[in-house]
Amino acid sequence: MRSKGFVSAFFIATTSGHSVQKWKGKEMNRKNMKKLYKITPYVMLGLMVAGCTDLDTEPLSSTITSDQKEEVVESDPSRLEASVAAVAANFTQYAKIYTEDDNVHSDIGYPTIMLATESRGTDMVADITGYNWYSNSADYSDCLNTSTATIEFWGTLYNQIFTANNVIGTVDNETEDPTLQYYLAQALAVRAFDYFTLIQLYQFNYKGHESAMGMPLITEQNATEVAANGCARSTVQETYDFILADLNKAIELLTATTKERDDKRYVSLDVAYGIRARVYLAMHNYAEALKDAEAALAKTTATPYSRADVSKPSFINIEDNSWMWGILITEQDRVSTTGICNFPSHMGSLNYGYASVGGWRRISPKLYSEIPASDVRKGWFLNGEGVSANLPAAAQTYITGKKAPAYTQVKYGVLNDQWGTDNNATDIILMRVEEMYLIKAEAQAMSGNVSGGVSTLNSFVTAYRDPSYQCTATTPEAVQEAVWQQRRLEFWGEGMAYFDIMRLNKGVNRLGCGFPTTAVFNITAGDPVQIYSIPNKEVQYNPLLENNPLVSAPTPIPDVE
Repeated sequence: MRSKGFVSAFFIATTSGHSVQKWKGKEMNRKNMKKLYKITPYVMLGLMVAGCTDLDTEPLSSTITSDQKEEVVESDPSRLEASVAAVAANFTQYAKIYTEDDNVHSDIGYPTIMLATESRGTDMVADITGYNWYSNSADYSDCLNTSTATIEFWGTLYNQIFTANNVIGTVDNETEDPTLQYYLAQALAVRAFDYFTLIQLYQFNYKGHESAMGMPLITEQNATEVAANGCARSTVQETYDFILADLNKAIELLTATTKERDDKRYVSLDVAYGIRARVYLAMHNYAEALKDAEAALAKTTATPYSRADVSKPSFINIEDNSWMWGILITEQDRVSTTGICNFPSHMGSLNYGYASVGGWRRISPKLYSEIPASDVRKGWFLNGEGVSANLPAAAQTYITGKKAPAYTQVKYGVLNDQWGTDNNATDIILMRVEEMYLIKAEAQAMSGNVSGGVSTLNSFVTAYRDPSYQCTATTPEAVQEAVWQQRRLEFWGEGMAYFDIMRLNKGVNRLGCGFPTTAVFNITAGDPVQIYSIPNKEVQYNPLLENNPLVSAPTPIPDVE
């Protein structure tokens, strides 16, 4: 449920109709009501007045004025519970905005960002077909300010920011109530995560771009001003300062509270440290990234997947010991009942969906060839003959029968090992503990402790993935490259690859990577096409919002190295 209270006045809520889709003989109902939000100075006055003075207190079904909000939730924190749950639920809410078109099957919440950005890199290959709803990211036509990708990104993240702001604006920042401390920390941490994702999509990395345009910072405090005048983009420096301030406060609150999270949908102290470690890594502040990675490891109960754990299709269960944070999916969730409008449909090879009828997700053969035979992760993909040692016999029979192409991923499992199932209610990874070890290794080396970084990297890889691995790097930069290679393998398909390309100032060289001829590029680092344009209508609605330079998709080149 979404809280209707303390509506940030820069958002308009509208609804779209109900539609029924037929696809490959299966009937499915798309979401019959979607709340759509956009930043705009042209907010309907009635909505502003009603939204800013009411607090929805579901499930108690009573309304209180804005002056009473903090007092009421302080005396009865349960009145805010639905709003906090909505913050987590928004990871899979449809974000389509500016149109009533209900037929965009790429619009699946945060996993949209994961799949689109993975499609922009060098390591995940898929054919440019109607079954691949992320083809426009693979061929970079999503760089346009009218692309569905940028509209979905913007809508997904600002929609969740809106929900987080509802909570933040209702809780006393200095509350000593453990439940409210926990609730406030959830909203602050997720808001920071959202702004961090936005700044990585719409601007180059922090170092060297501190004065460049960052994000419009929409908060619980500036709704009236935004509604009246629009909202300009803050600088990159200001955006990162804001992100860190939210995370610092979230960590303070999670340290103080005695309330434990109910499940891994929610942010715990180790997760908050992990998010901040990511932020510092992107800022190239390696000393602080190291501290936070170590703090996360010290606080977490998570342990890495063992070689045995990942010697079969996995990565679908939030209860796995490796997961620190994730998106919890049930069979009743709308993202599941759509049948094919979900992450497993677009990614999965062993279940029913878009991937298994032609949108197969494959590892680049170039990267595959670099995985040693002793590395368990080689079995996360079919080899050149369409076989994986990691697959149970029934799974191999299934995927062979489906005529999956060489190098198709079989990393992701299915519910109850039901190969070919149309039940796609599998959970989605947001953070695994393995990341903290790799951040630690990179940050150690880049902050001056090269031998420490090598030791951490060797210990992790040999213990959990490849007993024959040996990093012999002797410079910080060489260790960083070695860690990047491990990240490319470890987090393949988990929505991190493109952000690594950007923070490391890499280009996108697809020569020899197995991409379709219309998607073979050699994009140099810093090319404007690497960052997204803000949605055109967003700029139209907000007179203070300046867009990134408008660019066109790159021209494909011959696949000759």
